[in-house]
Formats: sequence, structure tokens, C-alpha cells
Amino acid sequence: MKDSRRLMGILLGVAVLAAGGVLFGAGCSPHLEEESGPALVRRGMVSSAHPLATQAGLQILRAGGNAFDAAVAVAAALNVVEPAMSGVGGYGTIVVFDAGKQEALFLNSSGLIPRRVDSDVYRAPTPGYMENRRGAKAVSTPGNANAWESMWRRYGKLEWATLFEPAIRAAEEGIVLDGRFARLIQGSFRSFPAHAKEIYGRIGEPLKEGERLVQADLGRSLRMIAEEGASVVHGGRLGEAIDRAMREAGGFLRLDDLAENEAEWWEPITIDYRGYEIVTAPPPANSFPALVRLGMMSRFDNRSLGHNTSAYLHRYAEVTKHAFWTRLRYASDPLVRPVPLDMLLAETYWQEQVDMIDPEKASRFEPPGVVPPTGSHTTHFVVADRWGNVVSATQTLGGAFGSRIMPAGTGIWLNGSLAFCTFEPKGNPMDAFPGRHKLSGDVPVLIMIEGRPWVAVGTPGGHTIAQTVPQMIMNMIDFDMDVLHAISAPRISFVEPDAIAVEERIPAQVRSQLAAMGHNLRTTGGLGSAHALTISYNRRGTPTGFTGAADPRGGGLARGY
Repeated sequence: MKDSRRLMGILLGVAVLAAGGVLFGAGCSPHLEEESGPALVRRGMVSSAHPLATQAGLQILRAGGNAFDAAVAVAAALNVVEPAMSGVGGYGTIVVFDAGKQEALFLNSSGLIPRRVDSDVYRAPTPGYMENRRGAKAVSTPGNANAWESMWRRYGKLEWATLFEPAIRAAEEGIVLDGRFARLIQGSFRSFPAHAKEIYGRIGEPLKEGERLVQADLGRSLRMIAEEGASVVHGGRLGEAIDRAMREAGGFLRLDDLAENEAEWWEPITIDYRGYEIVTAPPPANSFPALVRLGMMSRFDNRSLGHNTSAYLHRYAEVTKHAFWTRLRYASDPLVRPVPLDMLLAETYWQEQVDMIDPEKASRFEPPGVVPPTGSHTTHFVVADRWGNVVSATQTLGGAFGSRIMPAGTGIWLNGSLAFCTFEPKGNPMDAFPGRHKLSGDVPVLIMIEGRPWVAVGTPGGHTIAQTVPQMIMNMIDFDMDVLHAISAPRISFVEPDAIAVEERIPAQVRSQLAAMGHNLRTTGGLGSAHALTISYNRRGTPTGFTGAADPRGGGLARGY
């Protein structure tokens, strides 16, 4: 049943501890046992991977916009301040809650694989088949601009053009590079086209930390979208520029793919976890393994096992391996082969699988097929407003700077989405099928109580995403952590082909015990970079306070007002 103290916070509301903006996460110490919990603010909350993007969302909320307006502003700003991670040329997975209708929905911006794709070019004996898995031939149909506009048309309050003002200003005036962004540019610069090197470099050398990145071309592109709408990408002048770049580089994407793209609204999938409703995206998003993990872990008394003890982490390691197996076995375009969710999200299935876990010994991972590659250059953000509307969004280009294709004059990086398909054997469910849905591994989540969002949470991290999110949820529900500590606590993840990545903050003694059980451990500095918020309500169901957190593993900012 629900924790009584938390339920009181939801039903009765709580005292507001901070009326102004509060920073959680950016520059935060990883030794969070020494930190106080997050303070509450009154009227709304934004948490994103960059302070300027968070400020863009807050600017819209302060101007009277709602969470959906602010989400568009945050996404557009992230295109400017994190162009390696997401943007107009990318795709993503968005879960929203409409407070007016009291309903949650999934907005899919991952789109369809271009109709001209020939998956044989990614396999032997085609000459250069490995190279074809990167670059122009890896570009799939971007859908973010259409998704932003669809969300705004359905729910937005402010003028469309207003939502892009912060992003355009940041692009045209420039941003100062932090060390993380400068290192990304340094590692990718040699593969940039000449016109991109002029933007991201100076005298033939990549920009360095502390230098200013001005993206005038991207600013013009965002201004076009602000003035003409998403159609300028999906059939208009920007779409024509993308088409030319694809033809010149030998890619499959064409103007008609862009023009036919549509943002898709789907019903979410849910499970009950100890009295809380966990809401996330259905297929074609591969979010379902996160729910399988939570379902299987619900069969254990996690409080008694203890947070991040060897007993607890051993069980989660076994559970996460099995859920990874379910993704490889069952993931598919639901319009071609439905995923058997009735089976995978049933308590009987969870118990059957848990009964096969040896509590003292690690099992060997045996995949049902070839394990696909993974990308980790992604972004996540969350927004909530005073009316109780919520957006939890994960967006990506696939890899850093996507395909490294930037149509000249646009400043827009095109995704490398198809690089993360599974090409062997031919025709497997995660192959690159022309005209079918591209499958994504994002897991934006809402945790609901009494039909209203309590928590919005998500993270980047490639194949670790669906493993990180359940751990954060259990931290809040099973171990009663506040949102800041829940997303900051150390975690583990299964890593192909048969290892467990363990963050170095997990005590050496626990790691030794896990190794003695037979786990092949790989110590790592950090897994993911999450963002989350919480909402409390009064008896009438009106929001009374918000908390937010940005993962100290990244450089983001959570701020409200």
C-alpha cells in the first residue's frame, strides 16, 4: 500500500519552502548523503540537461504558458545548447499528462524508416557495408518538429513563434562551451563537413572550453520553423535542403518521407507497482522491459533486502538480464507483430521468472538473437505547470552529432538512427524495414497516485535507460528517497554480452560480494544523467508544490518558481 507520509503530501499539500527558483543538480556533490533534500516551489518546475534550456522553459511558464508550451521551448533550446544530442533532425519519445482531461498519452516522434531503405546495404557481401551503417545511409526520418507542433496544437496556450524566442536568441548570440561539450566537438570534429567545421571550429581547429559557439544557420532554421511551422521541415525549404544533402551523400531519406511524417498519439502502457501506477510509452518504443523489471522486482521485499546491498543488487542484476532478453525476443513494430504485453506485464509471468533466479549465484546471459548496438548521446527533460499538466520527454540523434550530416546552411544535424538497428540475421524484428516504425529504447515515465502524476522521470543512456529508470522508481517507492537522492544514488546495468556495469560509488565490499556470486563486473563512473520532478496536491486535486532534480552526473539544472 501507499506510504502514509507520502500520501499525506499528495492529498493535503505541503508548505512551500522556496518561492523563487531553486537549483538542484548542476554542480551538485555526488556525496548526497551530506546534502539536504530538494525544496518546494509553488507554480511550476523544469529540469533539463542545460541551464539555458531550463531557463527557456521557465520563461514560457512565467509568461503564462503551460507545460506543453514550455516543453517546446526546452526542446528547441536543447537543439542549440546540446546540438550533439537532439534537435530538429532527431526523434524521440514523449509521455504527457493532460490535467484537463485527466489522461496520459504517448507522443511518438520516432517516425517511419524511409521507404527507399535497402537493408542489404548494411550486410555482407555489400562492399562497405559497415561504413553504410554510419553516415548518410543511417539517417531515418526525423520527427521532432512535427511532434512539437502537434503537442502545441493539441494543448498549447501561447503563440507558436514565442516558444522559439529563447532558442533563437541563444543560437544567434552564442553560448560558451563547457568542458563536456568541448570534448564532444573535439572527438567528432574530423568527421564534420567543411561548413560545420566553420561553425564548430576556428582556423581549422575545434572550439575549446570557454570559447563561444555561434550557430547563425541554426538560428535561421529555428526562425523559419517559428514563422512557418513544422511544415518547413516536413516538405518546405528546410525539407528541400535535407533532401539535397541526402542525395549528394547517398542517403535514403527524401522529401516525400519528410512530407508524409506524422506525429502519432498512442495510449500508454501501465503496471501497478505497490499501489502506484507506472505509466510509460508502448511499442514502437521499447519501454516495456522497464515495466518487466519493476514487475519482477515487486515479487521481492526490497526494503528487507536493503538498498544497494549485494542481495538486492544480485536480484536486480538477474532481473535486468531477463528483461533485456525480452526486448531482444519480443520488440517489434506493433503494426507488424504486436508485442505480447498481456503476458509480459502479468504477475504470473513475473513470478515464474523470479522463481528461476538463484539467490546466491549469477546466471549466464543467453540472448535469443544478435544483440544490437547502442547509442548513449540522448537528452531527457521534464516540465510541470501550475494546472498539473506534465511532460516527460526523451529525445536523441542516436549518436553524438547523429550521422555527422548537416545540410549546408541549416545548422541542423541529421540523426544516425538506423545505425542502431540489428542487421543480422536479415529480417529479424529490429532490422531496418522500409516504411516501418523505428524502434526506440527511451523510457519517459509518470508515476501516478489517485489518477494524478506524482513523479515525472527519465534519463538518457542508450540500452541502460530501461535499466536505470526502474532503479530510480524503486528508490522513491521502496526506499522512500526524495527525488534528488533517488536519481543520484549509484546504480548498475547489464552490458552486452554478459557483464554488469557497477558505478564506482557502490562500496567495494558489495562489489566483491557480487563478484563472488559470479557476476562479471565492470566498474564505471556513471550511468545515465536523469531528470525528475514531483507534484503535491491539496484535497481538491490542485497542485500546491513542485520539487525537481537534475542528476549530478550531468551538468543540468532543475528550477521552478
